[in-house]
Amino acid sequence: MRKYNRRYKDSVFVDLFSNDRTAKDNFLALYNALYNTNYQSTDILKNMRLKQTMNMSFANDVSYLFDNKIIVLAEHQSTVNPNMPLRCLEYVTRLYEHIQNPRDRYSRTLKKIPVPAFYVFYNGRETIPAQKILRLSDSFIRQPETPTLELVVKLININYDKDSRIVKRCEPLGQYSLFVDAVRRHIAVDKEHGFENAIKECIKNDILKEYLQRKSREVINMLIAEYDYDTDIAVQREESLMLGIQQGEARGSRQKALETAKTMLTMGYPLNDICKISGLSQAEVEAL
Repeated sequence: MRKYNRRYKDSVFVDLFSNDRTAKDNFLALYNALYNTNYQSTDILKNMRLKQTMNMSFANDVSYLFDNKIIVLAEHQSTVNPNMPLRCLEYVTRLYEHIQNPRDRYSRTLKKIPVPAFYVFYNGRETIPAQKILRLSDSFIRQPETPTLELVVKLININYDKDSRIVKRCEPLGQYSLFVDAVRRHIAVDKEHGFENAIKECIKNDILKEYLQRKSREVINMLIAEYDYDTDIAVQREESLMLGIQQGEARGSRQKALETAKTMLTMGYPLNDICKISGLSQAEVEAL
């Protein structure tokens, strides 16, 4: 099975809200839409994105420290991943390590830390509600009456046809949603030139116009990486399903052979006959 390693080929979403020169303005617009505020200055934002290093194998999509009071982590997904709370737990733990003086955790006085907030912005094709809550406690093997550890992620469907309040209030997010829709439409009819045609349409219709004019080649490379990643994930899931079916069939066949051999043993059949009929080895039959 071929395993695609993203290593972190960033998506257009990550570039728009974390890396690009307009990223802070875009994220501030997103923050204002999420919290119904009207902040104007990006000076209160500190980009805190975790990036892959030799000592850390994962990276998150977007994370900012807002006014030293709140850490907002935003992930973008085209498939619903119910394990996002656990991933966010890993992310926020590392982010706190970056913020806090290591000696503070041993202090005899209470050290205040920023409040975390977790969001997943979903634009896949599965039918899901406009908003959905994912909880870390849902993954616990046993459900305690009162979880001693909880992490809540708000999943927001940002597909343009879902009438999301956040998409309407945040212009960069709304334009990104329209851009993704254009890419899907053009790829469906022309896989070879779909990305280029989608970019041309969006520029013509003033959708992410300045960004796409400035970074069209980089955007195409990011889209190729994104679509290759999604395709590989789909292939891996299909191959895993087929492997599971094959393994299940193999286990079923072996169980049937064992049962046949046991029955023949109780009926006094010769060992050679049992091996021939069941397909088991002499050692396997003798071990029954």
